[in-house]
Amino acid sequence: MQRAITLIAVAALLSACSQQEAAKTDSSKVAQAGTPGSASSASSAASAASFDPTTHVAVVHAKDFAFDAPDTVTAGWTQFHLVNDGPNLHHVQLVRLDSGKTAQDLGAALKNPGPPPRWAVFVGGPNAPSPGTESDATVDLRPGNYVVMCMVDIPDHVPHFAKGMIRPLTVVAGKAAPAEEPTADATVTLSDYKFDVQGDLTAGKHTIKVQDAGPQPHEMEIVRLAPGKTLKDLAAWMNAPNGPPPGDALGGVDALVPGVSPAYAMINFTPGHYALLCFVPDMKDGKPHVDHGMVKEFEVK
Repeated sequence: MQRAITLIAVAALLSACSQQEAAKTDSSKVAQAGTPGSASSASSAASAASFDPTTHVAVVHAKDFAFDAPDTVTAGWTQFHLVNDGPNLHHVQLVRLDSGKTAQDLGAALKNPGPPPRWAVFVGGPNAPSPGTESDATVDLRPGNYVVMCMVDIPDHVPHFAKGMIRPLTVVAGKAAPAEEPTADATVTLSDYKFDVQGDLTAGKHTIKVQDAGPQPHEMEIVRLAPGKTLKDLAAWMNAPNGPPPGDALGGVDALVPGVSPAYAMINFTPGHYALLCFVPDMKDGKPHVDHGMVKEFEVK
């Protein structure tokens, strides 16, 4: 497969929270995956995961179907660097577990159809890059219990967290000086159902502030369409993924709930035709927000 797969899985990033996807999920695997030493832990003796408390950078490797990730990071602004070792699409969805809840509690809650409980707070993370590539996002973390999970459901429509791609993350108060909030050169505000972009997205490296104005959770996935391809081509390929995909996934910011701190995506744009997309299921009808028009196309020159 190598770099041939792109955004097909993003359409189901959060569909596991809907009744339809919950019915497909083997939740017993979810509960098992949330424990130390589970399938979600890296099997390699030489872990490539790391966290540097000086730079506040956490490195996470993703593969089919496991994360190699740090067990503990310090609170505050933290950059997550996701390396997708493929061959499928993967992302890092960070979920804060309030009220003293644990990964095991989340596994038990996901046995029930419907949206996650209120104590499971989606706080972003690096969205899905194409296989063999990387993405970066910076989030503000409070001390407490979290999980790192992947909700992509390719290739068999079973979300990856049900196969072990979920693991606990502990956020502790740090002794070193906290990192400063990133400085953005563009801002994207998410709302029902649009992307409000402030700033110029030109060729080169950008730090994009992403904030959710609500009233629902939203995400930002960035896709660079192949020359001559359109969103219609992307939609057709997603329905029947035959042949080369019509674009590449660059990442972005995973789902945020209204009221949490903004997240920051670090993106290196090259010239081409791009789209911002949100695939979070709607709270009213369960359809992905792209079906409600939450798409924004733009050119980078």
